[in-house]
Amino acid sequence: MADLITVEDPDDPRLHDYTGLTDVELRRKREPAEGLFIAEGEKVIRRAKETGYEMRSMLLSAKWVDVMRDVIDELPAPVYAVSPEIAEQVTGYHVHRGALASMQRKPLPTAADLLQTARRVVIMESVNDHTNIGAIFRSAAALGMDAVLLSPDCADPLYRRSVKVSMGAVFSVPYARLDTWPKGLESVREAGFTLLALTPDEKARPLDEAAPHTMDRVALMLGAEGDGLSTQALVAADEWVRIPMSHGVDSLNVGAAAAVAFYAVATGRPES
Repeated sequence: MADLITVEDPDDPRLHDYTGLTDVELRRKREPAEGLFIAEGEKVIRRAKETGYEMRSMLLSAKWVDVMRDVIDELPAPVYAVSPEIAEQVTGYHVHRGALASMQRKPLPTAADLLQTARRVVIMESVNDHTNIGAIFRSAAALGMDAVLLSPDCADPLYRRSVKVSMGAVFSVPYARLDTWPKGLESVREAGFTLLALTPDEKARPLDEAAPHTMDRVALMLGAEGDGLSTQALVAADEWVRIPMSHGVDSLNVGAAAAVAFYAVATGRPES
């Protein structure tokens, strides 16, 4: 059973994992280096735990202690009970959900490991908006994508905002980083995948015509909001595909576009 410890000093070193959560640059450097990430809210904390992430500690406002009692009773890690005011001083924002957990990261698999068994893969290039990362992972989980590959400069899927937006779906879809870009795409092709670049370019083939759901192995490439895929990535693709638009709309937010494309890729997929 975890120790329930009341903390009244925002500078208490035991709360180090939770300090400055709104400082994006600080957290980007600290969290991977220290091997941790932050799960926020009851549902996300429970999902992280259920998918095998080890908990380092929890930070709870008093009213959440009873709600999380079953989790607390199973934990060897400390649980810090604080007032909402102390939580805000430590984290830098009002913790609306009242429950935070510091979780231990797992070693990432390699891209080669994931490609051995996957059939439907998402590849993101330079997606650095944490909201978009979270939305894409949530859609990938919901619509049957098997794995996610990230270019070296993509944002961290385990950053607090990404985890929160995904509702913990980042824990359900395995992901890896490609070591080089765009050269790393060759290893995806060599594993038997057809590389489809999602782009609004009129020269691209409509998704329904491309019929990706009939292909044996598909890797769908997504670019960052606004810029889209780079020229190098587009050149490296086997085919360009697009979502047909109406009413003069030229493109969708990358999160919305990803959901539409995932449905087209996964619907009617061949049996394994």
